[in-house]
Amino acid sequence: MTFAETLRSAVEAISDRRLRSALTTLGILIGVAAVMLTVGLGQGAQSSVQAQIDKLGSNLLIVTPGSTTTTTGFRAGRGSASTLTVRDAQMLADHTVAPDVAAVAPVTTTSQSVLAGDQNWTTSVEGTTTAWHTVRARTLQQGRFFSPAESDAAAPVAVVGQTTAAELFGRRSAVGSTITVEGADLTVIGVLASAGASTTADEDDVVLVPSTTFAQRLATSANTSAVSTIYLEATSQGTLSAAYQEAQRALAVSHDVTAATADYTVSSQASLVSTATSTARTLTILLGGIAAISLLVGGIGVMNIMLVSVTERIREIGLRKALGATPGAVRRQFLTEASVLGLAGGLLGLAVGYLGARLLPGAIGQPVTVQPAVAVVALAISVAIGIAAGVYPAARAARHAPIDALRSE
Repeated sequence: MTFAETLRSAVEAISDRRLRSALTTLGILIGVAAVMLTVGLGQGAQSSVQAQIDKLGSNLLIVTPGSTTTTTGFRAGRGSASTLTVRDAQMLADHTVAPDVAAVAPVTTTSQSVLAGDQNWTTSVEGTTTAWHTVRARTLQQGRFFSPAESDAAAPVAVVGQTTAAELFGRRSAVGSTITVEGADLTVIGVLASAGASTTADEDDVVLVPSTTFAQRLATSANTSAVSTIYLEATSQGTLSAAYQEAQRALAVSHDVTAATADYTVSSQASLVSTATSTARTLTILLGGIAAISLLVGGIGVMNIMLVSVTERIREIGLRKALGATPGAVRRQFLTEASVLGLAGGLLGLAVGYLGARLLPGAIGQPVTVQPAVAVVALAISVAIGIAAGVYPAARAARHAPIDALRSE
Protein backbone atom coordinates (compact mmCIF):
# COMPACT_ATOMS: atom_id res chain seq x y z
CA MET A 1 0.00 0.00 0.00
CA THR A 2 1.59 3.26 -1.13
CA PHE A 3 1.68 6.42 0.98
CA ALA A 4 -0.87 8.10 -1.34
CA GLU A 5 -3.26 5.16 -0.90
CA THR A 6 -2.74 5.24 2.86
CA LEU A 7 -3.39 8.99 2.95
CA ARG A 8 -6.54 8.65 0.82
CA SER A 9 -7.80 5.86 3.06
CA ALA A 10 -7.15 7.98 6.18
CA VAL A 11 -9.00 11.00 4.73
CA GLU A 12 -11.97 8.81 3.74
CA ALA A 13 -12.12 7.31 7.26
CA ILE A 14 -12.09 10.80 8.81
CA SER A 15 -14.73 12.05 6.34
CA ASP A 16 -17.04 9.15 7.22
CA ARG A 17 -17.05 10.40 10.84
CA ARG A 18 -17.22 14.18 10.26
CA LEU A 19 -18.80 15.24 13.56
CA ARG A 20 -16.49 13.09 15.66
CA SER A 21 -13.45 14.26 13.69
CA ALA A 22 -14.50 17.91 14.02
CA LEU A 23 -14.89 17.57 17.80
CA THR A 24 -11.52 15.79 17.98
CA THR A 25 -9.69 18.56 16.12
CA LEU A 26 -11.41 21.20 18.29
CA GLY A 27 -9.07 20.47 21.20
CA ILE A 28 -5.99 20.86 19.00
CA LEU A 29 -7.49 24.02 17.44
CA ILE A 30 -8.05 25.67 20.82
CA GLY A 31 -4.60 24.69 22.05
CA VAL A 32 -2.75 26.07 19.00
CA ALA A 33 -4.78 29.30 18.95
CA ALA A 34 -4.23 29.77 22.69
CA VAL A 35 -0.46 29.29 22.35
CA MET A 36 -0.27 31.77 19.46
CA LEU A 37 -2.34 34.45 21.22
CA THR A 38 -0.72 34.18 24.65
CA VAL A 39 2.78 34.29 23.20
CA GLY A 40 1.67 37.07 20.84
CA LEU A 41 0.24 39.12 23.72
CA GLY A 42 3.48 38.72 25.68
CA GLN A 43 5.65 39.71 22.73
CA GLY A 44 3.33 42.60 21.93
CA ALA A 45 3.66 43.87 25.50
CA GLN A 46 7.46 43.62 25.31
CA SER A 47 7.49 45.47 21.98
CA SER A 48 5.26 48.18 23.46
CA VAL A 49 7.61 48.61 26.41
CA GLN A 50 10.62 48.70 24.08
CA ALA A 51 8.95 51.40 21.94
CA GLN A 52 8.23 53.50 25.03
CA ILE A 53 11.86 53.21 26.17
CA ASP A 54 13.08 54.14 22.67
CA LYS A 55 11.07 57.36 22.88
CA LEU A 56 13.54 58.55 25.49
CA GLY A 57 16.32 58.55 22.88
CA SER A 58 18.71 56.23 21.10
CA ASN A 59 21.77 54.82 22.89
CA LEU A 60 20.67 56.76 25.94
CA LEU A 61 22.12 56.88 29.45
CA ILE A 62 20.28 58.75 32.19
CA VAL A 63 22.09 60.20 35.22
CA THR A 64 19.86 61.18 38.14
CA PRO A 65 20.78 62.60 41.58
CA GLY A 66 20.64 60.60 44.78
CA SER A 67 18.12 61.01 47.61
CA THR A 68 17.99 63.45 50.51
CA THR A 69 17.57 62.69 54.22
CA THR A 70 15.96 65.15 56.65
CA THR A 71 17.18 65.82 60.16
CA THR A 72 14.37 63.60 61.44
CA GLY A 73 15.64 60.71 59.34
CA PHE A 74 12.96 60.93 56.64
CA ARG A 75 14.47 59.78 53.32
CA ALA A 76 13.10 61.26 50.11
CA GLY A 77 13.04 59.32 46.85
CA ARG A 78 15.72 58.99 44.19
CA GLY A 79 16.36 62.28 42.38
CA SER A 80 15.36 64.47 45.34
CA ALA A 81 18.95 65.60 46.08
CA SER A 82 20.88 68.32 44.23
CA THR A 83 24.08 66.37 43.78
CA LEU A 84 24.38 66.86 40.01
CA THR A 85 25.58 70.16 38.59
CA VAL A 86 26.35 71.82 35.29
CA ARG A 87 30.03 71.07 35.94
CA ASP A 88 29.25 67.33 35.95
CA ALA A 89 27.61 67.68 32.55
CA GLN A 90 30.55 69.66 31.20
CA MET A 91 32.96 67.03 32.53
CA LEU A 92 31.03 64.18 30.88
CA ALA A 93 30.95 66.12 27.59
CA ASP A 94 34.79 66.17 27.60
CA HIS A 95 35.90 63.44 25.18
CA THR A 96 39.17 62.97 27.06
CA VAL A 97 37.09 61.95 30.12
CA ALA A 98 34.32 59.98 28.38
CA PRO A 99 35.41 59.22 24.79
CA ASP A 100 32.36 57.02 24.10
CA VAL A 101 29.84 59.74 25.03
CA ALA A 102 28.70 61.54 21.86
CA ALA A 103 26.52 64.27 23.38
CA VAL A 104 25.33 65.52 26.77
CA ALA A 105 22.10 67.32 27.66
CA PRO A 106 21.68 68.49 31.27
CA VAL A 107 18.10 69.29 32.22
CA THR A 108 16.72 71.37 35.07
CA THR A 109 13.03 70.79 35.63
CA THR A 110 10.30 72.64 37.46
CA SER A 111 6.53 72.59 37.35
CA GLN A 112 5.12 76.00 36.45
CA SER A 113 1.86 77.59 35.43
CA VAL A 114 2.14 78.83 31.84
CA LEU A 115 -0.06 81.65 30.55
CA ALA A 116 -1.00 82.39 26.94
CA GLY A 117 -3.60 85.13 26.62
CA ASP A 118 -6.59 84.04 28.68
CA GLN A 119 -5.46 80.41 28.75
CA ASN A 120 -3.30 78.80 31.41
CA TRP A 121 -1.79 75.36 31.82
CA THR A 122 0.50 73.83 34.43
CA THR A 123 3.26 71.81 32.87
CA SER A 124 6.91 70.78 33.15
CA VAL A 125 9.30 73.63 32.26
CA GLU A 126 12.79 72.38 31.45
CA GLY A 127 15.99 74.33 31.00
CA THR A 128 18.47 72.52 28.78
CA THR A 129 21.07 72.90 26.04
CA THR A 130 20.91 72.81 22.25
CA ALA A 131 21.92 69.12 22.30
CA TRP A 132 18.64 68.08 23.96
CA HIS A 133 16.64 67.24 20.84
CA THR A 134 19.57 65.22 19.42
CA VAL A 135 20.19 63.25 22.61
CA ARG A 136 16.46 62.63 23.15
CA ALA A 137 15.94 61.80 19.44
CA ARG A 138 13.12 64.35 19.16
CA THR A 139 12.16 66.25 16.04
CA LEU A 140 10.18 69.41 15.44
CA GLN A 141 6.76 69.54 13.83
CA GLN A 142 6.83 73.33 13.44
CA GLY A 143 9.47 76.03 13.76
CA ARG A 144 12.95 75.34 15.08
CA PHE A 145 14.96 74.54 18.20
CA PHE A 146 16.84 77.34 19.95
CA SER A 147 20.35 78.06 18.60
CA PRO A 148 23.71 78.21 20.46
CA ALA A 149 23.66 82.00 20.12
CA GLU A 150 20.22 82.18 21.76
CA SER A 151 21.41 79.84 24.48
CA ASP A 152 24.53 81.92 25.16
CA ALA A 153 22.49 85.16 25.24
CA ALA A 154 19.77 83.72 27.52
CA ALA A 155 17.21 84.66 24.88
CA PRO A 156 13.52 84.63 25.95
CA VAL A 157 12.51 81.79 23.60
CA ALA A 158 10.74 78.47 24.17
CA VAL A 159 9.91 75.23 22.38
CA VAL A 160 6.69 73.51 23.44
CA GLY A 161 5.28 70.00 23.18
CA GLN A 162 2.09 69.26 21.28
CA THR A 163 -0.04 68.72 24.38
CA THR A 164 1.07 72.04 25.83
CA ALA A 165 0.48 73.81 22.51
CA ALA A 166 -3.00 72.32 22.21
CA GLU A 167 -3.95 73.31 25.77
CA LEU A 168 -2.72 76.91 25.38
CA PHE A 169 -3.47 77.68 21.74
CA GLY A 170 -6.06 75.15 20.63
CA ARG A 171 -5.98 74.83 16.85
CA ARG A 172 -4.03 78.07 16.38
CA SER A 173 -0.35 77.90 15.49
CA ALA A 174 1.82 78.33 18.58
CA VAL A 175 4.94 79.45 16.69
CA GLY A 176 5.46 83.19 17.05
CA SER A 177 3.09 83.46 20.02
CA THR A 178 4.08 84.61 23.49
CA ILE A 179 3.76 82.60 26.69
CA THR A 180 4.38 83.82 30.22
CA VAL A 181 6.19 81.68 32.78
CA GLU A 182 6.97 82.96 36.28
CA GLY A 183 6.40 86.52 35.05
CA ALA A 184 8.80 86.15 32.11
CA ASP A 185 7.53 86.52 28.55
CA LEU A 186 8.89 83.87 26.17
CA THR A 187 8.42 83.65 22.40
CA VAL A 188 7.48 80.21 21.11
CA ILE A 189 9.88 79.36 18.24
CA GLY A 190 9.03 75.67 17.75
CA VAL A 191 6.62 72.82 18.47
CA LEU A 192 7.98 69.30 19.04
CA ALA A 193 6.72 66.37 17.00
CA SER A 194 4.61 64.01 19.07
CA ALA A 195 6.38 61.27 21.03
CA GLY A 196 3.25 60.01 22.75
CA ALA A 197 2.93 59.04 26.38
CA SER A 198 5.31 56.75 28.23
CA THR A 199 4.40 54.63 31.24
CA THR A 200 5.23 57.55 33.55
CA ALA A 201 4.59 60.80 31.71
CA ASP A 202 3.19 62.59 28.68
CA GLU A 203 6.28 63.24 26.56
CA ASP A 204 4.41 65.99 24.68
CA ASP A 205 3.53 68.05 27.76
CA VAL A 206 6.66 70.17 28.19
CA VAL A 207 8.10 73.66 27.71
CA LEU A 208 11.80 73.79 26.82
CA VAL A 209 13.93 76.91 27.30
CA PRO A 210 17.70 77.50 27.13
CA SER A 211 19.41 76.59 30.40
CA THR A 212 20.76 80.14 30.69
CA THR A 213 17.26 81.57 30.30
CA PHE A 214 15.99 79.12 32.91
CA ALA A 215 18.73 80.13 35.40
CA GLN A 216 18.19 83.89 34.96
CA ARG A 217 14.42 84.11 34.61
CA LEU A 218 12.67 80.94 35.84
CA ALA A 219 14.77 79.18 38.49
CA THR A 220 13.07 78.87 41.86
CA SER A 221 16.13 77.44 43.61
CA ALA A 222 19.06 79.47 44.86
CA ASN A 223 21.43 76.80 43.52
CA THR A 224 21.17 77.65 39.82
CA SER A 225 24.01 75.29 38.88
CA ALA A 226 22.10 72.17 40.03
CA VAL A 227 20.49 70.00 37.36
CA SER A 228 17.67 67.48 37.67
CA THR A 229 18.90 64.97 35.08
CA ILE A 230 21.83 64.53 32.73
CA TYR A 231 21.06 62.69 29.47
CA LEU A 232 24.03 61.06 27.74
CA GLU A 233 24.08 59.70 24.21
CA ALA A 234 26.64 56.97 23.51
CA THR A 235 28.48 57.07 20.20
CA SER A 236 26.75 53.81 19.15
CA GLN A 237 24.77 50.87 20.50
CA GLY A 238 28.00 48.90 20.77
CA THR A 239 29.68 51.53 22.98
CA LEU A 240 26.74 51.97 25.34
CA SER A 241 28.32 49.77 28.00
CA ALA A 242 31.70 51.56 27.67
CA ALA A 243 30.00 54.96 27.96
CA TYR A 244 28.15 53.70 31.07
CA GLN A 245 31.43 52.65 32.71
CA GLU A 246 33.15 55.93 31.76
CA ALA A 247 30.29 58.01 33.24
CA GLN A 248 30.27 55.94 36.44
CA ARG A 249 34.03 56.24 36.84
CA ALA A 250 34.21 59.98 36.08
CA LEU A 251 31.37 60.86 38.46
CA ALA A 252 32.80 58.67 41.23
CA VAL A 253 36.13 60.48 41.00
CA SER A 254 34.49 63.92 40.74
CA HIS A 255 32.15 63.31 43.72
CA ASP A 256 34.80 61.38 45.70
CA VAL A 257 32.45 58.46 46.32
CA THR A 258 32.47 54.72 45.86
CA ALA A 259 29.85 52.49 44.25
CA ALA A 260 28.34 51.88 47.71
CA THR A 261 28.16 55.60 48.62
CA ALA A 262 27.32 57.04 45.19
CA ASP A 263 25.04 60.09 45.35
CA TYR A 264 23.79 59.58 41.80
CA THR A 265 22.41 56.79 39.61
CA VAL A 266 23.32 55.97 36.02
CA SER A 267 20.64 54.02 34.15
CA SER A 268 20.90 52.58 30.68
CA GLN A 269 18.19 51.67 28.20
CA ALA A 270 19.21 48.03 28.53
CA SER A 271 18.55 48.04 32.26
CA LEU A 272 15.26 49.90 31.79
CA VAL A 273 14.13 47.46 29.12
CA SER A 274 15.24 44.47 31.18
CA THR A 275 13.32 45.66 34.22
CA ALA A 276 10.21 46.68 32.33
CA THR A 277 9.94 43.49 30.27
CA SER A 278 10.73 40.97 33.01
CA THR A 279 7.12 40.96 34.23
CA ALA A 280 5.74 40.63 30.70
CA ARG A 281 8.12 37.73 30.00
CA THR A 282 7.11 35.93 33.19
CA LEU A 283 3.41 36.29 32.36
CA THR A 284 4.06 35.08 28.81
CA ILE A 285 5.77 31.93 30.08
CA LEU A 286 2.98 31.31 32.61
CA LEU A 287 0.13 31.80 30.13
CA GLY A 288 2.02 29.93 27.39
CA GLY A 289 2.41 26.98 29.77
CA ILE A 290 -1.33 26.97 30.45
CA ALA A 291 -2.01 27.10 26.71
CA ALA A 292 0.43 24.23 26.14
CA ILE A 293 -1.51 22.15 28.69
CA SER A 294 -4.69 22.73 26.68
CA LEU A 295 -2.82 21.53 23.58
CA LEU A 296 -1.77 18.39 25.47
CA VAL A 297 -5.39 17.81 26.50
CA GLY A 298 -6.33 18.07 22.84
CA GLY A 299 -3.77 15.35 22.05
CA ILE A 300 -5.30 13.10 24.69
CA GLY A 301 -8.65 13.63 22.97
CA VAL A 302 -7.13 12.47 19.68
CA MET A 303 -5.80 9.30 21.37
CA ASN A 304 -9.18 8.59 22.95
CA ILE A 305 -11.02 8.93 19.63
CA MET A 306 -8.45 6.76 17.84
CA LEU A 307 -8.85 4.02 20.47
CA VAL A 308 -12.62 4.15 19.96
CA SER A 309 -12.08 4.04 16.21
CA VAL A 310 -9.87 0.94 16.47
CA THR A 311 -12.51 -0.80 18.58
CA GLU A 312 -15.30 0.06 16.15
CA ARG A 313 -13.32 -0.95 13.04
CA ILE A 314 -11.88 -4.22 14.32
CA ARG A 315 -13.67 -6.25 11.62
CA GLU A 316 -12.31 -3.88 8.97
CA ILE A 317 -8.83 -4.47 10.37
CA GLY A 318 -9.35 -8.24 10.24
CA LEU A 319 -10.58 -8.05 6.64
CA ARG A 320 -7.60 -5.97 5.56
CA LYS A 321 -5.19 -8.42 7.16
CA ALA A 322 -7.02 -11.37 5.59
CA LEU A 323 -6.55 -9.71 2.19
CA GLY A 324 -2.80 -9.39 2.76
CA ALA A 325 -2.31 -6.15 4.67
CA THR A 326 0.76 -6.36 6.90
CA PRO A 327 0.76 -5.16 10.56
CA GLY A 328 2.97 -2.30 9.40
CA ALA A 329 0.38 -1.20 6.83
CA VAL A 330 -2.41 -1.23 9.46
CA ARG A 331 -0.21 0.67 11.92
CA ARG A 332 0.68 3.21 9.24
CA GLN A 333 -2.99 3.75 8.36
CA PHE A 334 -4.05 4.66 11.92
CA LEU A 335 -0.94 6.79 12.46
CA THR A 336 -1.79 8.69 9.27
CA GLU A 337 -5.34 9.30 10.47
CA ALA A 338 -4.07 10.67 13.79
CA SER A 339 -1.53 12.85 11.97
CA VAL A 340 -4.20 14.26 9.64
CA LEU A 341 -6.38 15.11 12.65
CA GLY A 342 -3.44 16.87 14.33
CA LEU A 343 -2.54 18.74 11.13
CA ALA A 344 -6.14 19.82 10.51
CA GLY A 345 -6.51 21.04 14.09
CA GLY A 346 -3.19 22.87 13.83
CA LEU A 347 -4.09 24.64 10.58
CA LEU A 348 -7.50 25.68 11.91
CA GLY A 349 -5.82 26.85 15.13
CA LEU A 350 -3.41 29.01 13.11
CA ALA A 351 -6.33 30.57 11.25
CA VAL A 352 -8.16 31.33 14.51
CA GLY A 353 -4.93 32.62 16.08
CA TYR A 354 -4.24 35.02 13.19
CA LEU A 355 -7.87 36.20 13.25
CA GLY A 356 -7.64 36.80 16.99
CA ALA A 357 -4.38 38.72 16.53
CA ARG A 358 -6.18 41.04 14.11
CA LEU A 359 -9.26 41.59 16.28
CA LEU A 360 -7.94 41.58 19.86
CA PRO A 361 -5.80 44.80 19.71
CA GLY A 362 -8.91 46.83 18.88
CA ALA A 363 -10.89 45.19 21.68
CA ILE A 364 -8.36 45.25 24.53
CA GLY A 365 -6.04 48.08 23.44
CA GLN A 366 -2.92 45.92 23.58
CA PRO A 367 -0.77 44.88 20.61
CA VAL A 368 -0.57 41.19 19.66
CA THR A 369 2.62 40.27 17.82
CA VAL A 370 2.46 36.88 16.07
CA GLN A 371 5.82 35.77 14.76
CA PRO A 372 5.91 33.23 11.89
CA ALA A 373 8.39 31.08 13.83
CA VAL A 374 5.90 30.69 16.69
CA ALA A 375 3.16 29.69 14.22
CA VAL A 376 5.42 27.11 12.56
CA VAL A 377 6.45 25.65 15.93
CA ALA A 378 2.81 25.50 17.11
CA LEU A 379 1.81 23.69 13.89
CA ALA A 380 4.71 21.24 14.20
CA ILE A 381 3.79 20.52 17.83
CA SER A 382 0.15 19.88 16.86
CA VAL A 383 1.25 17.33 14.22
CA ALA A 384 3.70 15.75 16.69
CA ILE A 385 0.96 15.46 19.30
CA GLY A 386 -1.32 13.86 16.71
CA ILE A 387 1.36 11.30 15.82
CA ALA A 388 2.20 10.62 19.48
CA ALA A 389 -1.49 10.22 20.31
CA GLY A 390 -1.89 7.72 17.46
CA VAL A 391 1.04 5.46 18.32
CA TYR A 392 -0.72 3.32 20.93
CA PRO A 393 -4.05 2.95 19.05
CA ALA A 394 -2.12 2.07 15.85
CA ALA A 395 0.02 -0.52 17.65
CA ARG A 396 -3.12 -2.01 19.21
CA ALA A 397 -4.76 -2.26 15.80
CA ALA A 398 -1.67 -3.90 14.28
CA ARG A 399 -1.61 -6.63 16.98
CA HIS A 400 -5.07 -8.01 16.15
CA ALA A 401 -4.98 -11.50 14.56
CA PRO A 402 -7.11 -11.63 11.36
CA ILE A 403 -9.25 -14.60 12.49
CA ASP A 404 -9.99 -13.06 15.90
CA ALA A 405 -10.79 -9.70 14.32
CA LEU A 406 -13.22 -11.27 11.82
CA ARG A 407 -15.00 -13.22 14.60
CA SER A 408 -15.56 -10.10 16.71
CA GLU A 409 -19.03 -8.47 16.80
